[in-house]
Amino acid sequence: MANSRKPAPNSTGADHAVADVSAAVRQALADWLASCISSPPLIPGSIPLVAIALSGGRDSVVLLDATARLAGEIGVELIALHIHHGLSRQADNWQRFCAERAAALQVPFDARRVRLAERAGQGIEAAARQARYAALRELCRQHGATCLMTAHHADDQAETILLQLLRGTGLPGVAGMPEIDRPGRLAGVTLLRPLLHVPRAAIDAYAAQWGLDWVEDDSNQDSRFLRNALRHDVMPALARHAPAYRQTLARFARHAHQAQALLDELAAQDLQAAGWPDGPGLDHRVLLRLGEARLTNLLRYWVRAQGLRPASESRLADWQRQLRRTDDAAQVALPHDARVMRLYRHCLYWDDAAPPPARELDATATLRWHGQREWRLPDWRGTLVFSPVPAGGAVDAATDVPESLLRSAPLRAEPRSGGERLKRHPRQPSKTLKNLFQVEGVPAWQRAVPVVWLGERILFVPRLGVDQRLLRDSSGQLEAHSGAWWRLAWHGLGE
Repeated sequence: MANSRKPAPNSTGADHAVADVSAAVRQALADWLASCISSPPLIPGSIPLVAIALSGGRDSVVLLDATARLAGEIGVELIALHIHHGLSRQADNWQRFCAERAAALQVPFDARRVRLAERAGQGIEAAARQARYAALRELCRQHGATCLMTAHHADDQAETILLQLLRGTGLPGVAGMPEIDRPGRLAGVTLLRPLLHVPRAAIDAYAAQWGLDWVEDDSNQDSRFLRNALRHDVMPALARHAPAYRQTLARFARHAHQAQALLDELAAQDLQAAGWPDGPGLDHRVLLRLGEARLTNLLRYWVRAQGLRPASESRLADWQRQLRRTDDAAQVALPHDARVMRLYRHCLYWDDAAPPPARELDATATLRWHGQREWRLPDWRGTLVFSPVPAGGAVDAATDVPESLLRSAPLRAEPRSGGERLKRHPRQPSKTLKNLFQVEGVPAWQRAVPVVWLGERILFVPRLGVDQRLLRDSSGQLEAHSGAWWRLAWHGLGE
């Protein structure tokens, strides 16, 4: 293969030295695989099927080879997974090489092609990494693998820490990569880095001992990329002047990780004091009692807890300014990563960023209900869900409707036209939807919901409930209805 590499055979005198160094790879893997299935296992309830991310490069080829030689002894099964990004003209050859390498070791193989989606503020490397992990997660789930091993090693860890320092990242970045990431980027799959304390020299020695070949990505030699410049120019110089730099950086990363853990613990306590996750959002008044550093820490943690991209230092500072200069009637909208942090009536919460589509103003949808569990209403970016009330269970007149009533006439969803009235309570007069939304504190941007009609009468309005005039007699008592009851609930996009 034109783009493959293979170490030169070792002389007899060097064989023992190479074998001794490469034994570190085998020992690290043996310890990790054994701990995965030991009692108690490192990964409770895990199935002994381990996936290996196989790019075709030297590190992942060594990981596959060494793991395949150990799997039978330890009692785990393997599958090799390859992601085809399509970024290189050699990508097809790399996938073919990986399939052949796995077959030679009698390891099942699967691959997935991905297309990189453009994302504001995200480079091609970050987009490729995101797509790769998403595809690996899906492949793991498809094959039933609960663990995924990657070939990151001690030199990768050192490069990552230095790279993050140069980028001016915070403690989470300089804490480096953890050996075990649960759930990490792979929700539902545990990510393992068993070689994280093994130096590149040991991996080179293993490849030499077993005569392995691999594919080489020419872009890894391009020193215009900062990581490559670190690898080829900076790290060798560090090794000459500070031979223990890997251990030093690893120790620094552990300290950073411990410090971040304490900050996360503090942020979790502050979030709980402000009403999260039990309430709809955070109490703005509680947040204002926090100092600048503590509020920044809370916001940074809250962004991460939402699964969003980390907010930059400048963005966090801007959020602070806007949150602190608001008055009691303020409404604030702070966009970030396809979501919006909104402040309304002292409540700070995350909302879907996309505005309601303009076409909903003319939208109408009808449904003849005969037991459907969902009514999807894409013009309003949501779904009306029908759930059966358990037999003998208490009926909630604010949300529950008898089946006989649902079947009595077609359902129709229409936008608000103005002036519609709803009777929410049996002993109170009907009020306009606008008035009810205001009383309930529903923000203006959440009022673009459908009005659900039953024939010519309003049945249900999301965020407000069922019109009691359909359920009660003139004295305000629930009318007798035979048969089952169904509960109505509105699930908007992002809720």
